[in-house]
Amino acid sequence: MAGIKSTMDLVMERAARMGMATPEEMRHEQNLKKGMQSTVEFLNGTQSSLAEVLAEFDSGEQASVREGMLNSLLRNLFLPRDEDGIARIERAISGIVELNATMPDISALCRELQTIAVQYGQHRQQLHDQLKEQVRMQIEQLLIRKGMKPDSLKFDPTTEPQFKEQWSRLEADLDGQYGQALEQFKAQLKAWIGL
Repeated sequence: MAGIKSTMDLVMERAARMGMATPEEMRHEQNLKKGMQSTVEFLNGTQSSLAEVLAEFDSGEQASVREGMLNSLLRNLFLPRDEDGIARIERAISGIVELNATMPDISALCRELQTIAVQYGQHRQQLHDQLKEQVRMQIEQLLIRKGMKPDSLKFDPTTEPQFKEQWSRLEADLDGQYGQALEQFKAQLKAWIGL
């Protein structure tokens, strides 16, 4: 029973920990959160310009807000699985470029990163379609050997266990290859923008 703490004890411990943070550290945390929230609005399309949002803050707060924005934008650089993912990456990249407009190298690096994301999506779809066709042909050949007409049966090769197993392996390999390249670009981007 001695190990169980009351809600009041937990609240008091948290208040003590919060009391350890300086007012400056607390402001920094609040500004990071404001930057992240602004980025969410930007990525969702309800905010048109991160630079305009940043300009609304006092000069002393801008560095923390910008840091929050950039951290959030970097988290939205991922390997896209669909058109919505590609659109989100493009929006994140445009935010990074906007916040670093004075650094032309950032724009070039972001274009390369965007190319990787688009190539990943195309490569992923191509592998999926090839595997689907390969499994379809294997099933048709099996049906023919059993004396059945494959035309009379409608089936979806992607529901077959063989497809799922092979696709899982192919997708993991593809994610590993492209993911490594993406992480390298993100690390270089972080170094360039000072995060």
